[in-house]
Parts: sequence; structure tokens; C-alpha cells
Amino acid sequence: MRRPLLLLLPFLLAFVCSCNDSSKKKSNETTENKESSIASQKPNIIYILADDLGYGDLSSYGQTKFSTPNIDKLAKKGMLFTQHYSGSTVCAPSRSALMTGMHTGHTFVRGNKEVRPEGQHPIPDDTYTLAEAMKKAGYATGAFGKWGLGFPGSEGDPNNQGFDTFYGYNCQRLGHNYYPYHLWSNKDSVVLAENSGKNGGIYAPELIHKQTLKFLEDHKAEPFFLYVPSIIPHAELAAPEAYMEKHRGKYPPEKEYKGVDDGPEFNLGPYRSQKDTHAAFAAMVNLLDDQVGEIMNKVETLGIADNTIIIFTSDNGPHEEGGADPDYFDSNGPFKGVKRDLYEGGIRVPMIVSWPGKIEANSQSDHISAFWDVFPTVSEIVGIDTPDNLDGISFLPTLLNNKQQKEHEYLYWEFHEKGGRQAVRKGNWKAVRYNVFKSPDAPLELYDLTTDIGEETNVAANHPEVVQEMEQIFKEARTPSEIFTFGQGTYLGSK
Repeated sequence: MRRPLLLLLPFLLAFVCSCNDSSKKKSNETTENKESSIASQKPNIIYILADDLGYGDLSSYGQTKFSTPNIDKLAKKGMLFTQHYSGSTVCAPSRSALMTGMHTGHTFVRGNKEVRPEGQHPIPDDTYTLAEAMKKAGYATGAFGKWGLGFPGSEGDPNNQGFDTFYGYNCQRLGHNYYPYHLWSNKDSVVLAENSGKNGGIYAPELIHKQTLKFLEDHKAEPFFLYVPSIIPHAELAAPEAYMEKHRGKYPPEKEYKGVDDGPEFNLGPYRSQKDTHAAFAAMVNLLDDQVGEIMNKVETLGIADNTIIIFTSDNGPHEEGGADPDYFDSNGPFKGVKRDLYEGGIRVPMIVSWPGKIEANSQSDHISAFWDVFPTVSEIVGIDTPDNLDGISFLPTLLNNKQQKEHEYLYWEFHEKGGRQAVRKGNWKAVRYNVFKSPDAPLELYDLTTDIGEETNVAANHPEVVQEMEQIFKEARTPSEIFTFGQGTYLGSK
């Protein structure tokens, strides 16, 4: 009776081994190919970009004078990054780094360059943007807020750079004002008669927000890439009265700002006066937080939350314009510097990413990342190739808690105002050089962020080998630009 069993034993063993091998194979596939399987699911992607919101302006990042409950909720649902960096320390180049996946030594727009009467110097037609990549991948693409990468009708117009739908401010200078005379709906200028003269009938961020929610409703049945570059809380300090009422009298001593309230430049860039600047700032962040909450609720209501990635961040550090008071609110957190600085306070920004079922809830990462990483990250998520010339590295492994995350050799920034500025972060070393135009070979500052997060002690004299390495990066990290020359018709670097 045992003989048949003995005859079957080799087959049974083979079957068991086959099952074990199959199980191991499936396990390996789960671990190694988790990222690639995501592409077939076509997740929606919402990228919300605040304007000049500091690292310390969210309660989830340490703000104590007011709270941001909706953004905090987003953080509890996803991952909070502690070492994420903006593309630049001002608007246009930061957005260029985001859209092109290249840092300011390589991306086309490397500084704020005005085009009158409305708009900024355009990114060229042959620039391959994140929006174009998403459109090529079969995504509906929409941008709602502030553009700043090409005047209306130019090759840099958002409709010419991959966005099916655009609604908001084309020009970042006109985006200083919250009651504008007009906005743009794709190629059409939408006159806001309620804001004529000195009237303040329509608060533009609320109008833009309605169009943002409409985009979600219109495209709920197909994959979409929604870019929301809000103008809040940049420059002019103004909020609807309902929000002002909630915050008046809560932030003594209040500070008054005297701006431009009449004349030919009124409402065309210069900021209006504000008696209660502290209250206004808090009210604006309150409104922004509410809008983030409404976007979160909308994807829930539409039944697409489980297949939607939401990213929230800011384009640079906190500003001091229009009466803003970053010292009062500790807007740069533990860091030195503000907008236009290349110290940490000018470029280290909050970033929160939520992706139900994929990202561990209430998690935190100290992975060092920057705006130019978003393009390759999103590309990997949707399963498309990226151009070979990108500076970015996908942080998808970090989002999925995969230990195979690649790290940057270094991060590089250059700033074309204030006499020219450069910075490099390599590991925990941070090198900074100011007044580059006047003294391109001046001694650089070196900080060890491990022990000196506030960049208070320059240790360059103690680490000549690190200084030499940083000097070489400063020279080689950039290529020349005929438009953004980084000086008087010259450029730094050997390439």
C-alpha cells in the first residue's frame, strides 16, 4: 500500500518546491516591483503649491500662534518630509525647477524676469515639462492659481506647456494683488468688473478655488494631474472679512502697513495698505488650509480618494513684503534666513504627501529631496520614462518605505538678485557664497547641519578638504545661460 505513495513522493516534493519557489517569487515581486505595478493603476495626482509659506507656518511643523487643522490632517494620513527643498528662493525659478526636473544651474528660467505689461520671460517651446509628460501618459492636466513662466500667448503660456486647462494669474507681479482687474481662463482674459477702480468685490483665490473643484468634478472618471499654485500667503496681506473677523485682536502687538492705495500703479503689483497685518496673515493661511480641506473632502465625495495622491508644499521660504512679519510668527522655524536667502530658511520648505493604502499614515521622512525630484517621482508612479538630462531623483521608494532609495550626491542653487548667491548641500554639509558678482572667488561659508541647523557657525577654516570639494561643485554644477547670465554678461563654471 505504500508503494504508490513512494512513487508519488518525488512529484509531491516537486509540487511543494514549486509552490515555495512561486511564493518566494511572488514575495520578491511584491518587494522589488511594487513601484512598477503602480503604473497600471493610473493614480490621480494633486500638487498644491503655497506661495511664500515658511517651514514654520504649519502647526504640523511647529506653528503655535494659529493652527492648520486640514493640512495637519493630510500629514496624519500620509508622510511629512523634514528635509525637502524648494527649487529656488523666489517664485519663477522655483516653478521652473518643478516643471523641468532641473535645478537652477540647468533649468531655463533661473530668475524673476519681467515682461511688461503682463507676465514673465517664457520657458521655450522645446522645454519638456512635467505637465507635457503627464498629458502624454493619458492624464487630463489642469493648473489653477499663479503661473509665472511665460506671458499670455507666449511659448511659455501654460496651455502651450502641457496644461489642458488653466485658470488664474498668468503674471506673478499681478498675482501680488488679491482683487485683480482680470484673471485668465486658458487664452481668454476674464474681466472682474466687481474689482474695477478701488472696489474689492471678488477675492480671486476663492474664484480660482471654485474652478479647481470644478476640474475635479469634470475629470473624476479619468486620471488627472491637478496643479494648484495658490497665491496665498504671498505679498499683499488681504483676506475676506469673514476670515479677518476670526483673527483680529489675537496677535498683539498688531502691526500696520502703509501701501499703495491709489495712483497709476494701484492694484498692478504694489501692495495695498493693511491695518492688521498679523491678523491678515493668519487669516490667509486659515483660508488656504480650508481650501486644502475642501479639496480633500471633494475627492472623498467623488469616491476617488483611495486612488489620489495629494502633495502639499511651498515655493520658497517666508517673505517680508507687504507688512509680513516672519519673526513674529517664527515662520522659518529653526532656520536662518527668509525668502531671497539661500540659507535654510529661504529654501527648506514643508512637504506632505498622502496616498491611501500606499504611504504609511502619520509617517515622517528625513530623506533629502528637492523640487526637481518631483518630475522623476511622478513619472515613476505613472510608468513613463523621463528625459536623460534631469537633475532629479525619484523619491517613490521613500514614499513606499522601500530601502532602495537613491540619494543625491548634492543639491545646488543659484540666485540672480542681491549681488548673486550660490549654495550647495552635500550630505550634512551646507556651503553658501553671497555677493558672487562682486567677489566670485570670495571665501565660502560652510556649515555642519548635523550640529548647526541654524547655520550660525562657519566652520570652513576647520575643513579645507570639504571647502575644496564644494568649490568644485560651485564651478561644475551649472551651465551658461544667455538670458540668465548670473552676472555682468558672464557665468560661473567650466561648462
